[in-house]
Amino acid sequence: MQRVLRAVDGVLFVLVAYFIVANIVYRWVALPAPGDLVFIPAFTAFSLLHAGLRLGAGRAALFFVLTVVISFIAEEVGVRTGLVFGRYYYSDMLGPKLSNVPVLVPLGWFMMIYPSWVVAQSLLRGVDVRRPFGAVTLALLSALVMTGWDMVMDPPMAAAHNWVWLDGGPHFGVPLHNYFGWVLNTFVIYLAFDTVDRLAGKRAGAAYRFGGLFAALPVMLYCLFSLQYLSPGRLPELRLIAIFSMVIPGALALVRLALPAAPEPQAESISAPR
Repeated sequence: MQRVLRAVDGVLFVLVAYFIVANIVYRWVALPAPGDLVFIPAFTAFSLLHAGLRLGAGRAALFFVLTVVISFIAEEVGVRTGLVFGRYYYSDMLGPKLSNVPVLVPLGWFMMIYPSWVVAQSLLRGVDVRRPFGAVTLALLSALVMTGWDMVMDPPMAAAHNWVWLDGGPHFGVPLHNYFGWVLNTFVIYLAFDTVDRLAGKRAGAAYRFGGLFAALPVMLYCLFSLQYLSPGRLPELRLIAIFSMVIPGALALVRLALPAAPEPQAESISAPR
């Protein structure tokens, strides 16, 4: 069964990678590709299945439910009050809504939450993230990695009228408030997962080990996604930001995964004096 699920996740990886590549090369080759209404569910399905294979079905479901619930609450409060991300509202371009938030949006949070988490884990490879300080460090680094993604994703998505910022802002029309909201919301999600997972006693050390090509698939998609922000037609300033906010962290994560893990230090034996 594991082999079948890995094969399905591999197919989803290829499908998502194709969608991203089609979006990169569209100026030269018009490859058929769907919009966000298909891309987001496909990428989310890949992330959820990969998480299930790596963490176990129960822990992956916990991660997914916490992400969807917390992100929906943050988005709903954000749209109604402007306190979380700034003042904005969603258009109808992302499909049907639950109250003020498109159904696809909480799914899109997990689509990004999981690969960003794996990138952060890769960068912290060798750090014991099961300890409280390590867990907080992982949550914060994951939140920063994901917010770096949003720094280059939000401006073009807003420019395409997927959502509208009522007051604008200095970052290509996006308020800086938005990015502080992303760091806070994602940090809460990662820390909530770690806390509930710890209290439930489901954590296993093997869940934080990496091995083989399969473990690197989310990082590879993160890196591939970053390349579309370097493609022709993007603002030069946005390309520069993408290099530092996505390309470099993603590339370093791949390097960390490719390098062999350092052996555990051996305690030196001390002979008693005679």
